[in-house]
Amino acid sequence: MASGRAHPRFPKGLFVPLTLILLAEAAWHLSGFVSDSIAPPSKVAIALIQGLLDGRILLATRDTLISAFSGLAIGGVLGLVMGLVRGTFWRVDAVLEVTTETIRPIPSVALIPVAILIFGFGYELEITLVAISCMFTIFILTRAAIVGVERRMIEVGRMLRLSFFDRMRKIVIPAALPRIFVAFRLGAGLSLIVAVTTEIAANPIGMGAAMMLAQQSLNPGLTVAYLVWIGFIGWLLNHVLITLQRRFFSRYSFSALDEK
Repeated sequence: MASGRAHPRFPKGLFVPLTLILLAEAAWHLSGFVSDSIAPPSKVAIALIQGLLDGRILLATRDTLISAFSGLAIGGVLGLVMGLVRGTFWRVDAVLEVTTETIRPIPSVALIPVAILIFGFGYELEITLVAISCMFTIFILTRAAIVGVERRMIEVGRMLRLSFFDRMRKIVIPAALPRIFVAFRLGAGLSLIVAVTTEIAANPIGMGAAMMLAQQSLNPGLTVAYLVWIGFIGWLLNHVLITLQRRFFSRYSFSALDEK
């Protein structure tokens, strides 16, 4: 009689990375290669565990996430408001288009010298750069979501004699909400990227700065351990947001955005 017990299945997504790690470890030992600038996976794993146990990695993670999430919150609110206004009022959109498209392509890294002059080093510098980057990403996708709302739905609201704010609250925003959530999801990933990049380039806090310190101390195991940990944090953040997206917006299709 077949047992009704469910057997745990090996996650298919782990097959390739685990295989590559095992091959790299085997190649390292079989070749007899010795280096002060490259570490095998086993030493990276040891450095990662030690860094987590002594709290170094967790403290650096805290600093990075404070900056990333604070910047995401500020940039998200600003981008959402900009997207709602410019997606709704085409005249305002036309007037601000040139200004926006002139500022938007400037890389966040290029703003670091100016931001240092204004804020100095620390959280304010990093939060500002994250907020600017997330603001434009969320603004563009929110505007596209508002513009993409079917005109017939808006016409129905007018036929029902709903006020402008009632149409926005009851029709436009609910219809655009799934795409707006995707905008915040992409903004969350970008917030981590910009935060770590700022720390590597200039700001002496967080995971990026800790990774640079490990590199300058000729500690390749810890350097790569930080890199692996940053990748794990990014994956975990995206996984949580995708789970929420499927939980609340499962009946909507997001095409290629679902795979990012």
